[in-house]
Amino acid sequence: MVETLLPSRFQSHLQKLDPKRRLLASTIASHKTLLFAFLWIAAFASVFLWQRTSYIGGYVVGPVAGGRFTVFGKAKPLRPVPRLRPAVFDLKDFGGVGDGVTVNTEAFERAVAEISKLGGGGGGQLNVQPGRWLTAPFNLTSRMTLFLAEDCEILGVEDEKFWPLMPPLPSYGYGRERPGPRYGSLIHGQNLKDVVITGHNGTINGQGQSWWKKHQRRLLNNTRGPLVQIMWSSDIVIANVTLRDSPFWTLHPYDCKNVTIRNVTILAPVTGAPNTDGIDPDSCEDMVIEDCYISTGDDAIAIKSGWDQFGIAYGRPSTNILIRNLIVRSVISAGVSIGSEMSGGISNVTIENLLIWNSRRGVRIKTAQGRGGYIKNITYKNVTLDNVRVGIVIKTDYNEHADDNYDRKAYPTLSGFSFSGIHGQGVRVPVRIHGSEQIPVRNVTFRDMSVGLTYKKKHIFQCSFVKGRVIGSIFPRPCENFDVYDEEGRLVKPATESTVPDIDYDI
Repeated sequence: MVETLLPSRFQSHLQKLDPKRRLLASTIASHKTLLFAFLWIAAFASVFLWQRTSYIGGYVVGPVAGGRFTVFGKAKPLRPVPRLRPAVFDLKDFGGVGDGVTVNTEAFERAVAEISKLGGGGGGQLNVQPGRWLTAPFNLTSRMTLFLAEDCEILGVEDEKFWPLMPPLPSYGYGRERPGPRYGSLIHGQNLKDVVITGHNGTINGQGQSWWKKHQRRLLNNTRGPLVQIMWSSDIVIANVTLRDSPFWTLHPYDCKNVTIRNVTILAPVTGAPNTDGIDPDSCEDMVIEDCYISTGDDAIAIKSGWDQFGIAYGRPSTNILIRNLIVRSVISAGVSIGSEMSGGISNVTIENLLIWNSRRGVRIKTAQGRGGYIKNITYKNVTLDNVRVGIVIKTDYNEHADDNYDRKAYPTLSGFSFSGIHGQGVRVPVRIHGSEQIPVRNVTFRDMSVGLTYKKKHIFQCSFVKGRVIGSIFPRPCENFDVYDEEGRLVKPATESTVPDIDYDI
C-alpha cells in the first residue's frame, strides 16, 4: 500500500481521515512518490552528464573532440569572444603567429598603435586567439581592451637583452634588487586611462625560470621586471585571466586610481621562484581585489607605498583598498602583507573572507626604523588559517634599506588594527606582535578568534610594545598587554605589563 511508503508520522495522520479523504490523500501521495522518483533519476542523469562534459575555469574535464568539449559526442563550439569596444582587432591581422616560436613583438606594437589612433572614442579591443604567442615586452594604450581567448598563452621571451631598461621607480630611488635601472615589465602601461585586460581565462606567462636562476647566481646587473605593470593610470580592470611564472613581482599597479582586479589566478612555484609576489598595490587609491586564487614564491599580496627617504619624498599613500573572497598560499612569506616598503603611508584597508592555506605566515605587517610614514585603520574580517605556522604578524624591525642615507629618526606610526572572525586549524603561533619603544603598536582589537594549535607552548600569543583590547572570549588567551572587555563593552580585566617572550626566529 501507498501508506507504507510514507514516514510513520504521516501514516498515523492518514488513518484518521475518512475513506474519501484517505483515497484522495493516497492518490496524492502516489503521485508525489512517482514525482520524487522521477526527480532523483533526472538529478542523477544531470550529474552523470556534467561529469562527462564539465568545463571549469578554462579546463576541459570531460571527453573532448577537436579541442572542443562535447555533449553526447557532438562537438560544441568554444565560447565566442565578446565585443567589448566599438572597434575590434585580431592579432593575426597584424602578422601575429601563435606557434610558440615566432616572436610577435612587432605584431603587438602595430595593433596597439592602431588602437591608439582611435582617439577619444570608445577605444579598441585586441583579441588574442588560442595559441602560444611569444613576445618581448610591449606597451598598452588608453581605452584599450586586451582580450585573451580560451587556450591563448602570451609568452615572455627569456633572453633579458630583449627586455628594455627603465629608470628606478621614483618612490624607491633604486632598482629594488640592484642599483640603477630596472627591467621593464612584459606588459606595460603608464599615464593611461580606461584599460582592460580580460578574457576567457587566457594566460600571460613570464617564463621566469631562467630569470630566477640568474638572480640566484647573481648574474643579473639590474632588477628583474614584473609580469604586468601599470603606472600613473586610472580606471583599470584586470579580470578572468591567469598570470604565471613572472620574473619578479607578478601584477604591479603603481600610483594608480580606481583599479579592479577580479577572478584572476596567479601561479608560480612556491619555492625556487624568489620575489614572485602575486599582486603588489603600490601607492594606489580606490582598489578592489576579489575572487582570486594566488599561490606564489613570495607574498600573495603585498601592499606598498615607497621605500625609506625616496618614499617619504614621493609621498603617495596606498589607501581605500578592499581585498575579499581570496584563496592564497605562500610557503616563503605571507598570504597578505603590508610593507615593508610603506614610507608614503598605508591606510583604510579592509581584508575579508580570506582563506590562507599551507603557508609560512597568514597576514603580516612589516616596517622598520627609517621608513617613516604610517599604517593605520586596517581591518581583517573572516580569515581562515589552515596549516599556517604564524597566523598574525606585526614586525617593526624589517631592516632592509635601499642605501645608508635613510633617516634614522624616521619612525613609522602603527595604529588601528581590527581582527574579527579569525578561525582555523594547524597554527603553530596564532599571534606575534613585536613593536619597539620607538615604534609601538597601538589600538589593536581582537574579537571572535578561535585557532586550533599544532602544539602547546608557553607563549603562543607573543607580544611586545603593543596596546589593545580583546572583546569577549577568544582562544588562545591574549598577552597581558590587552584590556579584556565582555560582549557588552564592559571592562573585565585591565592590561598589565608583560615581558617580551622568547622568539622562535625560524618561524
